Amino acid sequence: MNSNLPTVRDSTANLCLLSELLFNPGFFLGVAGNGAFAKQMAQFYEQASDADGDLEQLRKLAMTNHVIVRCFETLERILVNKGANGEAEFVANALAAEHARIRHALGFLAEICAALDEGGCRAVVIKSLDHWPDLGSDLDLYTDAPAHRVVEVMRKRFQAAVAERSWGDRLANKWNFVVPGLPELVEVHAGRLGQTGEHTTLTRSLSSRTRTATIGQQTFRVAAPEDRIILSTLQRMYRHFYIRLCDVVDNATLLDARTVDFGYLHSLGSAAGIWDGIATYLTIISEYVEAYRGYRVPLPEMVTGSARFNTGKVRFRRDFLRVPILPHSAGLYARQLTTLLLRGELRNSLRLSLLPGLATAAAVELKITGSDKGIW
Repeated sequence: MNSNLPTVRDSTANLCLLSELLFNPGFFLGVAGNGAFAKQMAQFYEQASDADGDLEQLRKLAMTNHVIVRCFETLERILVNKGANGEAEFVANALAAEHARIRHALGFLAEICAALDEGGCRAVVIKSLDHWPDLGSDLDLYTDAPAHRVVEVMRKRFQAAVAERSWGDRLANKWNFVVPGLPELVEVHAGRLGQTGEHTTLTRSLSSRTRTATIGQQTFRVAAPEDRIILSTLQRMYRHFYIRLCDVVDNATLLDARTVDFGYLHSLGSAAGIWDGIATYLTIISEYVEAYRGYRVPLPEMVTGSARFNTGKVRFRRDFLRVPILPHSAGLYARQLTTLLLRGELRNSLRLSLLPGLATAAAVELKITGSDKGIW
């Protein structure tokens, strides 16, 4: 990694290793040398006592960040070339287990989408397939259909049980289903987006501009590129306040393909009061990618000029790239709320105004019980 380029603070060796595998794969495949990755690999082998030590920690971080397939396929080739047969076998087994999980989940996802469509609940897969060839830890869907109809279809066709709903789930009109035989939860957003369900304008764009994506033998209805960026921004900059490596590589790949209509993205994001958040998020992604591959993803000045902060404010902590809540994310929230109020969206503004109290309650619950699931 070029130390002269902007990067996050407090990074770890495993984060750097995964980032090199994602963004600079051509450098080290079959190339011995004096680069940052070669040094990291040498250090990795010096520290590794066995395949269940450092490699297991690397596997866990890759799984948590939903990049294990993209990273470990390259890592396996490196290990085979090096003659590290034990480590290569460990990586191959981890890949086989993940490929099996993904195949199983995709089979269920195709059946669920088909059943919802047949039941009058037109389903769009959101977020989950953005990570392909990786897959997230749950299956996310959006539909304009009434929630009670979704519940009816899921219960009737799959004997699914509704998971306990948090306060945030109820505000967002979000439902999680436990499906027999499927380890992943199925999360369905019905008619609203955002942590408190404050966005309805965005849902109209999402529903009307869908695309189809073919994964293996199955075809799914997915969001358009601009809506994918918006959904990712809402999740990372306005809800969780952390960024996974999958978010970086997913959006970088999307931007590198030059399929994003920035005029439309600006118009839609501005109307929802989240343009500054979108611009900041994409700028962080662009700078992070540059730190590893040497050049940024293509962003117009309208994006970089609207960013409120960059990677200098981001820290790697507890497995993720952490976005500062105060004052930076709080400022993005205030601009979002102000925009909704000025547009006369009083009900949506009221929903959004509940977010600070909800976040505070979640923080208290987390401190007392170790979990915020009942609230957040």
